[in-house]
Amino acid sequence: MGRRPVTVRLARWSAEHPWRAIALWVVFVAVCFVGGNAAGLNEATSGDQAIGEAGQASLIVDSGDFDNPAVDNVLITSRGGALDQTAAKAAADDAAARLRSVGGVLEVGQPVTARDGSALLLPITMSGDPETASDRVQPLRDATASVQAAHPQLRVEQVGGPSIGQALDDTLGKDFKRAELLSLPVTLAILIIAFGALIAASVPVLLALSSVAAAMGLSTLASHLVPATDTTGPVILLIGMAVGVDYSLFYIRREREERAKGRSGLDAVEIAAETSGHAVVVSGFAVIISMAGLLLAGDVVFSSLAVGSILVVAVAVTGSLTVLPALLARLGRWVDRPRVPLLWRLTAPRTGRHGQPRAPRLWPAVLRPALRAPVATLVISVGLLLALAAPALGMKLKFPGMEDLPRTTPAMQAYDRLTAAFPSAGTNHVVAVRASAEQADRVRTALTELSTRAAGDPLFAPVEADGPKIEVSADRTVSVLEVATPYASRDDRSVRSLEKLRADLVPVELRGIPGIEYAVGGSVADSEDYAQHVRDKLPLVMGFVLVLTFLVMAVTFRSVVVAASSIALNLLSAGAAYGLLVLVFQGEWAQGLLGFTSMGAIVSWLPLFLFVVLFGLSMDYHVFVVSRIREGVRSGMPNRDAVSYGITSSAGVVTSAAIVMVGVFSIFATLSTIDMKQLGIGLAAAILLDATIIRGVVLPALMTMLGDANWWAPRFLRPRPAPAAPSDPPAPAPRLVPVP
Repeated sequence: MGRRPVTVRLARWSAEHPWRAIALWVVFVAVCFVGGNAAGLNEATSGDQAIGEAGQASLIVDSGDFDNPAVDNVLITSRGGALDQTAAKAAADDAAARLRSVGGVLEVGQPVTARDGSALLLPITMSGDPETASDRVQPLRDATASVQAAHPQLRVEQVGGPSIGQALDDTLGKDFKRAELLSLPVTLAILIIAFGALIAASVPVLLALSSVAAAMGLSTLASHLVPATDTTGPVILLIGMAVGVDYSLFYIRREREERAKGRSGLDAVEIAAETSGHAVVVSGFAVIISMAGLLLAGDVVFSSLAVGSILVVAVAVTGSLTVLPALLARLGRWVDRPRVPLLWRLTAPRTGRHGQPRAPRLWPAVLRPALRAPVATLVISVGLLLALAAPALGMKLKFPGMEDLPRTTPAMQAYDRLTAAFPSAGTNHVVAVRASAEQADRVRTALTELSTRAAGDPLFAPVEADGPKIEVSADRTVSVLEVATPYASRDDRSVRSLEKLRADLVPVELRGIPGIEYAVGGSVADSEDYAQHVRDKLPLVMGFVLVLTFLVMAVTFRSVVVAASSIALNLLSAGAAYGLLVLVFQGEWAQGLLGFTSMGAIVSWLPLFLFVVLFGLSMDYHVFVVSRIREGVRSGMPNRDAVSYGITSSAGVVTSAAIVMVGVFSIFATLSTIDMKQLGIGLAAAILLDATIIRGVVLPALMTMLGDANWWAPRFLRPRPAPAAPSDPPAPAPRLVPVP
């Protein structure tokens, strides 16, 4: 007898020593979580996130050690009608007196009146590191609140970069907690419907939550190697709940199915480990490979997302192979208690006359066109998916700006009143120059000439009366010029002004200075450079993911055809998701329905991240379904019958897993920020398409059309038959009867 697979050996040990396995898992999760909290989180700095020429400009500016303290403001406006200037001046004097006594306030400026007299603005300069100002702004906000209480006839608000930063942090924190709170009951409700029993539904949730907790701790430790970003935590929750529940679902469904056939508890666990456990390992490895592709992007945001996702998937796979068999062995038939009467009758595992799982009646009807007319079904379904993917050709990539932040917070409502009373002159480009101190005067002359030339172009704003804004560092090695354009950051004319600066104006004026280093940055440059970075890295990441996934699938199924078709189907699914994302978010028709304001583009980092997530997660279903089809082929079924058996016997678990994922991802579509909305909608729609049209129509049509060619492989890849022992001739394989 050959050596049993490691998944079976792990499951066997865990099932025979359930309390040890459970205790080891609890200790592992606790050590990871506590250890991570003790180590603390290392967050990425602005220097870590520098990308392209805009990032280079930011680094040059930082090297100048300019004294640019954080500035916040007190905005005083009327609650209705014209602003009473006397009352507003009294409130401003009160605010200035209170704020001067607050720790962390370096200076309180003179109040500035809006041109139309509708507002009064009191600037406040904060001491300390500007990067941490939002963490220290609360005492200032408390002082402003006391001024508001003393002057109820006016509206007195704190507004500025630090206040908005704190409000955004609070909003993201509340969003994250809401996602946690909503994901649990939604997932549990779906699993109760899927299993018809409370304990069976609770086990996957417990495993997913413990995997997320362990991965959170491990990612905190890993942040000291790869700095973390704000999106790392939500993504760990998103991916962890999805794969943790899915892997448990695959395993528990197979174990219950085997027990329904009359197997003992230990035998059922072993068979589940050999079949579903193997599929979990392969699909988990595929997800990890996909996520590892993000490391090639050379970007701390993608690297932190990759590390967090890899850790939570690895932990979820480990839990599925160790503590899950222990729980199932310890619970035995109690896993199906307490039963929900109606749901139990609908979902209880049943077998047909020949011991195979009885499929719902819906799926044979869905499969009928693919099995009877595979070519026509394939052409029509693929054509529809390609039509859905077509809008992706017009995808635009941009960073979300201040105008895209949620207006539900007082800080953002105050910001809108601030910009209405003190309208911005447009957008500023930043020309950053580094040269030797001896060249400082020459650099200043060149920048002055650059500003004069730009002012004569309609793409740029006129130079202000006091001359161009040029800052020079204390050591005279760094000079910074702000060049204004009268257009909003998203306006195409702002982009053209950036291109003109970089291609023409800046090189002409500066390139003759010896030893000079320069770059053009600013908000427009940040958005454009990051979008170009994603376009440049996407082919590299896609190539890495496609090649390694092909190799994994080819080795797993011993078939290059199955591997190639897996790649093609996942690309089709990703393309359709891209197209749907563009249809929903680049237009305005869905704004009221989904509660967002269109930015006319897709968030820059999303296409790359969405590709690797979809490619990894769709492998869950693909590996599970194709494994079942291969079981049918190996048992002696004709190809068409094996396809029918594989799809129908896995339909229940794939549908349940997909609904769980769609439910969890849809929660993220309800969050406040546009990037989380786009991520949630993109993932939910893609998983829904993948589990229905791709796995229920395109896959069976393709595999039926290919027939025995599905399993072709070069000689070196074909499995070698195990030699039979002379005294123990092999028994014939049982023949499975196809699902009608």
